Amino acid sequence: MSLCMDSDSAAKKMKEELVVQEGYIFKEEIHYTVLKTTLFFAGDGFTVYDCNGQVAFRVDSYGPDSRDLHELILMDPQGRCLLTVHRKRPSLHQRWEGFKGEKMEGDKPTFSVKRSSMIGRPRAGVTVEVYDNPGEEYHIEGCFSQRGCKVFNAMKEIVAEIYRKVDPTTGNTLGKEVFSLCVKPGFDAAFAMGFILVLDHISGDDSLDDDATAESSVHPTTED
Repeated sequence: MSLCMDSDSAAKKMKEELVVQEGYIFKEEIHYTVLKTTLFFAGDGFTVYDCNGQVAFRVDSYGPDSRDLHELILMDPQGRCLLTVHRKRPSLHQRWEGFKGEKMEGDKPTFSVKRSSMIGRPRAGVTVEVYDNPGEEYHIEGCFSQRGCKVFNAMKEIVAEIYRKVDPTTGNTLGKEVFSLCVKPGFDAAFAMGFILVLDHISGDDSLDDDATAESSVHPTTED
């Protein structure tokens, strides 16, 4: 991809941070539109579009048993596995572990995502730990069920943000089945999408029904 970072400073930063897929690291801020493919169950699936309306990521639907699903797969538009997140049981903090590509027997996780607190409050923070780099850690603050989260690195810099999407033609805020993901320069968008897969299961989507009929879905062909 032509927007991949190629400067010396960007390369240094990439070496310091976990990279799931280099093809999703850019030198510019990137905005994605995330479409939840069903409203009935948390974790049913997502289709993610770039600012040109092209599919960037896929997460297939899982059906009515999705709340008990212990493994989620992030794919590229061709269906290739980019990232696998696996729920670790038992875990008081609802810990999920991430693996690059398809998880195979004996593979070691590269990162984990867990609640910062055992108390399941909607706005409880979420911590991301990178196993091979003890100095690399992220903290997610906000409320995913309300589509309002910020991802901070260890230096308290925002590396990604989730927020409600506004229809550019009407100025109306869309329902929570459609939302935006902003990824800052140098941060891996596939890694950020892995956070969304876990947040959808940790936080649940019980509040989706509040807005399910507020606005009709819009195929995201242009960015706000």
